[in-house]
Amino acid sequence: MKYNPDMILCLGTTPTVQRSMTFERFEVDAVNRSAQVQEYASGKSPNVARVLKALGADPLAVGFAGGDRGRFLLDDLKQAGIQSDFVTVAAATRLCTTIIDNATGTATELVEESLPIEPAAWDELDRRLRALLPKSRTWIFSGSLPPGAPQDFYARWLPLARDCGARLILDARGEPLRVAMRYPGFIAKLNRDELAATLDRPLDTPDALREATREITPEGGAAIVTMGAQGALASDGKHVWRLTPPKVKAVSAVGSGDAFAAGLAVGLLRGQPLPESLALASACGAANAMTALAGHLDPQNVERLVSDAVVRAI
Repeated sequence: MKYNPDMILCLGTTPTVQRSMTFERFEVDAVNRSAQVQEYASGKSPNVARVLKALGADPLAVGFAGGDRGRFLLDDLKQAGIQSDFVTVAAATRLCTTIIDNATGTATELVEESLPIEPAAWDELDRRLRALLPKSRTWIFSGSLPPGAPQDFYARWLPLARDCGARLILDARGEPLRVAMRYPGFIAKLNRDELAATLDRPLDTPDALREATREITPEGGAAIVTMGAQGALASDGKHVWRLTPPKVKAVSAVGSGDAFAAGLAVGLLRGQPLPESLALASACGAANAMTALAGHLDPQNVERLVSDAVVRAI
C-alpha cells in the first residue's frame, strides 16, 4: 500500500452493502417489481471515500468487514480503485436498502442495524490506526458505532491529530460526539436532527439553531450543521455562515451528507478558507442527490454547481 501526506483516511465502523431499488411506482402493502437494482459498497465511510476518489483525491477506507457481504464490500471498493484496510470480523456486514419511487420522486431508506464487534477486533483496529493515522494530514471519521462499542472511540484519537498536525472532520452524534467535544481543534459535522438529539433539546427556531451551532464548535475548530435542501449553518467560534445549496432535481439524498464531508475535506486540503470549502461541499451533496446511488456523483456536475452555492455571514 502506497502512502502520501495528502491521503485522506476515511474511518467508519458500520459500513454496509447498499441495495438501491428503483420502481416506476411503489405501493405499500402490495407486490412491487423493481425496474432496476444495484448493489455496492456503502455506509458513511465508503461513501466518503468514493466521492473523494471521484474528486481526484487519494482516500483510504478503514473499518470492519465480515462475512460474504464484507467480502463483497471490499471487492467493490477495489474495483472502484479505492484503497482499503478493513479488519475482518465475525459479524456479517449489514445490508441497507434504498427504495426509489419515480412516481412520487421519493427515496425511502431501510436500515439494518450493525451487530456487535468482538473486543479483539477493536484492539486490532486500534493497532492499525496507530500506524496509519500519522501518515495522513486529513482524517474523516464518520458514522454511528456498533452496539457495545467504546463511546470514546472517535475522541481518543483527537490528541494524536493535534500532535500530528492533522485536520480531523468528525461526522458523529450523541455520546461519541459529546465525548469528543471535550477536545479542541476538530471540525464537527452533523445534521439538525442529530444536533437536537445530541443536545437533548428542540432546535425549532433560527436563533436556537445558531446558538446550538456555536455551542458545539470546538475551540480552534469548526461546527457544521446540515439541513438538506435548506442548506447548512457553520461556525468557527468567531463567525457564523449560512449556506444556501444549489437547486437540483433530487433522485435520492442518501449519501449526500457523506458527499458533503468529502467535498469539505478536498476544499480545505486545497487551502481554501472554510466558506469556499463549504460551497464545494454543498455542490458535492447536491450532485450526489442527483443520482440514485449513495456516494456517487459526476465531477462535472460538482464543477457546474459550485458557483450556485451561496455562503454568507450572518
